[in-house]
Amino acid sequence: MPTLRPFLRLCASLVLLLASTVLLSGCFDNKPSFVSIDVTGADYARDFQLPDADGRERSLKDFAGKVVVVFFGYTQCPDVCPTTMNELAEIRKLLGKDGDRLQGVFVTVDPQRDTPEVLKAYLGNFDPSFVALRPTSPEQLAATAKAFKIYYKQVEGRTDTSYTMDHSAGSYVYDTKGQLRLFTRYGMGVKALAGDIEQLLKQGS
Repeated sequence: MPTLRPFLRLCASLVLLLASTVLLSGCFDNKPSFVSIDVTGADYARDFQLPDADGRERSLKDFAGKVVVVFFGYTQCPDVCPTTMNELAEIRKLLGKDGDRLQGVFVTVDPQRDTPEVLKAYLGNFDPSFVALRPTSPEQLAATAKAFKIYYKQVEGRTDTSYTMDHSAGSYVYDTKGQLRLFTRYGMGVKALAGDIEQLLKQGS
């Protein structure tokens, strides 16, 4: 029955096309769905080279194998900074045994008052595993803020030492390979961010 051969070939082609469509659909369904802003592939906030509170220069490669959350703030911040660090500490607990694979990094925008001793005491109130980074000069702070697209500005107070700092309130999240993946807005909540971090940890397993 030679007349059926073209028809059978057409049917076979349609079956292959349908199977390919289903497979591709499955691939798209497996794509992570984050609550945070997905900034994968961004050309900024790629890395840092800053000393920690012990004077040791740090970069993302020091935390390979961990999801890293980088936040810019200052220790005398009345609300945003302590709330953010406290939530990050809560997330480490929520992750259970995977909590050790989450690294919090606090970069001060007020190195004048945030001495190494102050930074150590401050982060110790939230989680002893958190790392504080302190630019050693106004120029280094400015260059780092520019590289990370971070805003900061000193707001004068009643005295020379009572000033406050306006600054960006979000955090950057890096996967276990040190690649920038997410930007989190302040106030998104512990459970939402914990879910995003869990997805990144699973990808790195």
